[in-house]
Amino acid sequence: MITAAGTTLIFNGSLVDGTGSPAVANAAVVVQDGHIQYAGPEKAAPEISPNARRIDALGGTIMPGLVEAHYHPTYFNVAELADLDIKYSVEYVTLLAAANAKLVLECGYTSARSGGSLHNIDVWLKKAIEEDLHLGPRLSASGREICGAGGLMDWNPEHLKLGMEGLILLINGPEEGRKAVRKLVKDGVEWIKTYPTGDAAAPDSADHHTLCMTYEEMAAVVSEAHNYKRKVTGHCRATQGIKNALLAGFDSLEHGTFIDDEGLEMLLKRDVPVVPALQFEWASIEYGPNFGMSQAVVDGHKETLEGGAESARRILRAGGRLGMGGDYGFAWNPHGDYAKELSFFVKHVGLTPLEVITCATRTGAEIMGRSHEFGTVEAGKLADLLIVDGDVLDDISILENRSNFIAVIQGGVIKAGRLKSI
Repeated sequence: MITAAGTTLIFNGSLVDGTGSPAVANAAVVVQDGHIQYAGPEKAAPEISPNARRIDALGGTIMPGLVEAHYHPTYFNVAELADLDIKYSVEYVTLLAAANAKLVLECGYTSARSGGSLHNIDVWLKKAIEEDLHLGPRLSASGREICGAGGLMDWNPEHLKLGMEGLILLINGPEEGRKAVRKLVKDGVEWIKTYPTGDAAAPDSADHHTLCMTYEEMAAVVSEAHNYKRKVTGHCRATQGIKNALLAGFDSLEHGTFIDDEGLEMLLKRDVPVVPALQFEWASIEYGPNFGMSQAVVDGHKETLEGGAESARRILRAGGRLGMGGDYGFAWNPHGDYAKELSFFVKHVGLTPLEVITCATRTGAEIMGRSHEFGTVEAGKLADLLIVDGDVLDDISILENRSNFIAVIQGGVIKAGRLKSI
């Protein structure tokens, strides 16, 4: 991905640097050749050439680009999960994924970690973005997901004689788990996404106590992935499934919904980050019935929302790490609404805007394994920045409206926002 040449001064804004430190008023950021040279009080900024580009933050906020830590580029706002399996061709899904990649960047998310992708499209999408063939976030690819046969994502009954070739690698036993990992590694993924547990919102296939993979299968997947220096995450809602994943050596957890005291202690000991994805649950309760969602499923989402919010609060207050990512790509939780996840954690979970922004920047970069490159506004890091017309610590919901973005910047290059044409 090309970085900008020359010098840029961003001034007249409050700096929220993503480290969790208080905002710096009357701040400036100096970018040199796509990297941050200085970030701090404007009065202490180094002298720059009179020919340098200058960007006025208009008294608003200068902050890191956001990180979407649970991103499904190939989910195309489906009305039900089964639509992912058979609805569209791989060619059309690829075009939809490209559109979603451009959209998430325009929404202020300069980086994203895939939480699963049809046909391994995210591997090729990442390549296209890095070669500047297409606009999109810095992307960590995960490709197809691994699930135990008969588990949460294996919904086609046998008499239909339909496989899950585009979406899931189904396994029975540890050796099949190892084989699936090797296949994904060969295809170029960075993260292995798994389904160790069921879901309270899928009562017809599995409740939230159900384990969709055995501990032996999970441990085999981790062992094989780590052998290839890949990381493993998983859809973990059930209490025992969370603990099995932590024992097996998972590198992150998706959801961590029904964590207990023992699980929390294990999580903190290993410092494993969790991406709760709670706006999805709220949206499912509010809008799911409009798309045919049954009352039993809605009740499952209510249970999941309550459990997930309590777990998220406990994890963060105990010193654990949360990433922000919202499982977007469903009809009731569509692409483009990404920042609603941030507002939700302030309004309904009780986190402060500063805590949420730290989760959505620094922690997101840590999850991607790239915190040395981006995620905070500090000297030496890539100039992946978001300049917002307004005070995000006073009203985090302004991040939901793209018209508030003065500039979305990657490597010092303006990619979106009002100044895109400059």
